[in-house]
Amino acid sequence: MAKITAAMVKELRTMTDSPMMECKKALVEAEGDIEKAVDVLRTMGLAKAVKRAGRDTNEGTIAANVSADGKAGALLELTCETDFVGTNAKFTDFAAALAEVVTNVAPADVDALLAAEMNGNTVDAELKEMIHVIGENMKIKRFERVEVEQGGVVSYIHHNGKLGAMVMFSFNDPATYENDEFKTFAHDVAMQVVASNPAGATRDDVPTSVIEHEKEIYRAQAAESGRPEKFWDNIIQGRLKKFYAESVLTEQDFIKDPDITVGELAKKVSTSVGDTIEVVSFIRFQFGE
Repeated sequence: MAKITAAMVKELRTMTDSPMMECKKALVEAEGDIEKAVDVLRTMGLAKAVKRAGRDTNEGTIAANVSADGKAGALLELTCETDFVGTNAKFTDFAAALAEVVTNVAPADVDALLAAEMNGNTVDAELKEMIHVIGENMKIKRFERVEVEQGGVVSYIHHNGKLGAMVMFSFNDPATYENDEFKTFAHDVAMQVVASNPAGATRDDVPTSVIEHEKEIYRAQAAESGRPEKFWDNIIQGRLKKFYAESVLTEQDFIKDPDITVGELAKKVSTSVGDTIEVVSFIRFQFGE
């Protein structure tokens, strides 16, 4: 039997990120063959991943990915057991890699994503191996993919990894996506989505039920005000306008300059860039929601 040296254990640890004792055991079982030891560790990792599958996963991160041409993107929520792991670069990088798979493959649901190819393996196998390496249970909680035909997609993840947004823009010239002024504008709009949590990108995005509910409240407030009923509609419309200004992204004051709305800024940037830029829609993820 080949002698298992400290150098061999170190090499296997570097290759697999597995604990030292597990590397030594794997090398013993593989009779000193490094490649076979890797397979042993992967088998061990699968068994441990199954054991960890029942553990609660209340921590984690939101990850984003946008295709190179800016036409498609994805947000994904990956959970783990502790905040320590949730902020670990290996974990967050893995979440970002999963979001990239979603962007490229467009799976219908989590099961389809788990069956998708990743690094010459399945996502499910890669996830189980990561569970083994990090030592905590992990779950792909959800994801959402978006795509535009004419325009581009821009993402933003808050520094704590718990909030993320993806905004879809329409424009005519593909070169606009690489324009620095557009990039700054789009990044700031995605950041505003994360910060303000608007009800929709435009008025048309706000559900009718929400608008009717607001109107009922405003009508009751108008009745309580003591003003004659002939003024109630004006009161309702005035308060509804304020609601739109607070809740609709394109009508909100721009977060970096309250003297201009997001919609007005889009027109200003359009003129500067020489294109017609519009905010079409967005998705927003908050961890744990």
